[in-house]
Order: sequence, then structure tokens, then C-alpha cells
Amino acid sequence: MTLLGPADVRRLAAELGIRPTKKLGQNFVHDPNTVRRIVSAAELTDDDVVLEVGPGLGSLTLALLPAAKSVVAVEIDPVLAQRLPATAREQAPELADRLSVVHADAMKVTADQLPAQPTALVANLPYNVAVPVVLHLLAELPSLRTGLVMVQAEVADRMAAGPGSRIYGVPSVKLAWYADARKAGPVGRNVFWPVPNVDSALVAFTRRAEPLSTVDRERLFSLVDAAFAQRRKTLRAALAGWAGSAVAAEELLRKAGVDPGARGEQLAVRDFVRIAEA
Repeated sequence: MTLLGPADVRRLAAELGIRPTKKLGQNFVHDPNTVRRIVSAAELTDDDVVLEVGPGLGSLTLALLPAAKSVVAVEIDPVLAQRLPATAREQAPELADRLSVVHADAMKVTADQLPAQPTALVANLPYNVAVPVVLHLLAELPSLRTGLVMVQAEVADRMAAGPGSRIYGVPSVKLAWYADARKAGPVGRNVFWPVPNVDSALVAFTRRAEPLSTVDRERLFSLVDAAFAQRRKTLRAALAGWAGSAVAAEELLRKAGVDPGARGEQLAVRDFVRIAEA
């Protein structure tokens, strides 16, 4: 198997007439050492079915093929989706049959569109939709047990932040509902083409063995949105609209054992669960 280098990436892009677009968040990785590092950090097994979102020209895809049972690549760009199987046959002929490509929007893809139930998400995600994509996939694909995603460094900080942090917020809590998340290292700008104007980082997560609660997820998430809508407000004030009134919010908070004078950034996901249950 031969991984793609800078010359290969530019050759493929030229062949397809592709100029990376900000709209689709396209920054192609062209450094073999980086994709090897990502695959190693993902800690895949021979039984894993990997879901890759936004495979692009296939740099990471090729490195994933020998590390897992199979790879399901979801690509929104029809030109890239059509070319990827051929790239796998050219660069890794003995492993190409492990790859399935699904032409779809990862923000809307459903389990029945995929040829297999994925167990691990490994992807270089478009910066502008990284969090919504991860949350959608965790909700739609209960078979996903682990994930390692490359995102904008600032987004990685938010996804892995804990209560009390200045950057802790809605993405932190919603991801924590599904999984335990942690930062898994920085990624330099010079491994991409074109070079982005922001730093990148890896976030790893492991799905919880059991749900935190049977509480309705949509209700819980609406509570989280309300709590962080105006960060300077106390929960009593911030949740007034959500609960019906400030008085009702205070009653719920006290019933849940949460200080009405606290703010959203002070609460862990289990605190939000108790409020939603109340």
C-alpha cells in the first residue's frame, strides 16, 4: 500500500478539476506521517468497521484500510465520492475491497444508508460542521463505540472541556451525554493543502456503556441550550422561559439539588440530567 503525499494530492485534485472550497471545509491532509499517527491514536482492532466522514482524496482512508475490518466513507462531493474507490484500487489493490463509499451528507445520513454498522468514527471533519456531525452520528448510530476526529483546535477545546472552564458550553455537555471525551494531541497546519489559517487538534471519545438516564434527550438538550443562551445569567433566570417562569425554574432546580444562583458553566452533564428528570 502506498499513502498519498503532497504531489499525489495535487495530482488527484488537478485530475478532478478540484479547488478546495471553504464552503465544504475542504483542507486535504497530504502528510503520510500524520495519517499514520491518527490511525494509531484511534486504537482500532481487526473487528472494527470504521466510519470516515469527508474522506476527500483518500489520504486518511488509505491508512485506515489495513487497520480495520472495513471502512465506510461518507462523502458529500459527488466527484470525490466517485474517484475514491479507484484511488484505493491504485494505491492499495489488496485492500480495496474493504472500502465502501456512500455519497451522502453526514449531517443527514441514516443507519439504513450504510452497508454495515460502524463501530468507530475516524475522520478529518469539516471545521464548520464538526460538532453537529459528531452529535448527529452518535444519535443515529448506536453501534458507534469510539471516535477520533480532527477538528479546529478551538472546537476540540470546547468538545473536551469540563465544568468550570471558560470554554465549557453546549458542545461539551451534549457530547458528554453520549461519551467521555478527551483531547488527543495537536495537528500542525503544514500537513494540509491548502494550509488553513487556524490550528487543528484531535479529540477522542468513548461512548458510555449505559445511558446516563432515560430522560428524553431532546428535552435535555433544550435545557442545555437554554442554560447557556445567556452565560452571565443565573440558572433561575436563564431557565425561566424553558420552565415557564423564574419561580418554576427555581422549584425545579431545588428539586434537582442544584443551586438556582449557579450558572450553566458550573454544571456537569449529570446535573443537567437531574434537572431534566425533575
